[in-house]
This record gives sequence, C-alpha cells and structure tokens, in this order.
Amino acid sequence: MSKDLDDPRRDFLVKALGLGLFSSPYLASLLQPTYALGDVPGRLPEGRSIYKLQGSVTVNGEAADINTYIGPNSRIKTGNKSLLIFVVANDAFILRSNSQLEMESSEGLIIDAFRMLSGRLLSVFGKRKKPHTITTSTATIGIRGTGMYFESDPEKSYICTCYGHSHIVANANPDVGLDVVTEYHDKPYYVLSTATSGDKLIVPAPVINHTDAELTLIEQLVGRTPPFENLDSGYGVGDRYN
Repeated sequence: MSKDLDDPRRDFLVKALGLGLFSSPYLASLLQPTYALGDVPGRLPEGRSIYKLQGSVTVNGEAADINTYIGPNSRIKTGNKSLLIFVVANDAFILRSNSQLEMESSEGLIIDAFRMLSGRLLSVFGKRKKPHTITTSTATIGIRGTGMYFESDPEKSYICTCYGHSHIVANANPDVGLDVVTEYHDKPYYVLSTATSGDKLIVPAPVINHTDAELTLIEQLVGRTPPFENLDSGYGVGDRYN
C-alpha cells in the first residue's frame, strides 16, 4: 500500500483494524495489494500449519503444499518469488523468498530456538515461561513473547523488535549486546559481522520491509491482536517501511 495514502483512507483502515473488521470483503481488498495474501485472516483450524503458500517451499527437504504439517523441529526453505505464512503452536510467521529457517524444540510443540540461516522473516511469539533464542548470520537474540522482523545476510543482520522485549548480542563479540524494549518499531538495528567506524557491531537502522497489516494478520492467526492497535501512531497500517 502506498505511503501516499490519503489521510481519510488511512484513518478508516486504522479504525477498521482496531474494530476487528478483517471480515469485511472491502477491507480485505484494500489490504490485498500490500502482501497479496488472498484469504480473509482468522485463527487457523486445529491441525493446520500453513495459511498461505506461494511459489517453491520445502519442509524437511520435501516439497510443501497447503496441507503440510510444520512442527517445532522443522527445516524450511523458500525459493525465488516464494512466500510461506504459517503457525507453530502460539507462534506465527511470514517467511519471505530465498530464506532458510531451522527450528528446534525440546518441550513438545513449543519452539525453544531457531536459526535464521538466510533471508527474511516476520514473526510473532506467544508468551513463554523462559526465553528462547534466535540466531541469525551475525546475531543471537533472546526473547519471550514479542513481535520481531529479521533479515539475515552474511555481512549483517537486520533486527526490528516491533513490540516487546529482546536482548541482542553480536556473534562477532559476545560482550557486545543491547537490551531492547519497544512498543512500536522504536529501536531497529543492524548487527554487523565486523566492526565499522567507531568499532561498533550494533548500529541503529531504519524501519524497513515489514508492515503493521502483516503483523496484525499473523497475530490473528493465533487468536491475538498486536499491542500497537491501542496506540495513536502516525504510521499507516498498510505502509511497508522502506
């Protein structure tokens, strides 16, 4: 959705999302161009893992379809121009094209850790009794329940704690870390593979490549609403921040 969205339409979308009006075909059509999701969102039926699959996706090395089960120890890979929107227990994800994700669990259906080997991932996590760990190419992140967006490349990772609490550590130097608490995309960072000027491994970044509408969608897939719906923000619900 364009950043040039006029104010009345922006206000309508914000209010409609706050009232839970995703069931409206008109609203769904407005949001459709943002990420081409198709179906009207809602909590996934029990036993179903995948909400949307486009292009080439494998789960544990096998070609996936809409009925493929994704468990907390799954390995997922997406191809070019591909997309996977899926749920594992109380966590939900949008995995973008050319991405590799490996999940791990020692406690039934709950993900303990995952490795973002490459690509881009938007995620929302249910609350946990103890933190779990996310590893990218250049960073290790500890979280409990929060919304996060990651991009993992060999030279740097992009990490946005969209809302909630995370602790970010640079893989190149475990003594370099940040405790991050945000309400609304307040503190995105790049974590670099090697230090730049000033010997900094973790540097501030802009908010890029993910939307409030996407976060709202995946929260709804696990029966929740994002906390920013209660904030009087200046961002449009459909704006992709790049």
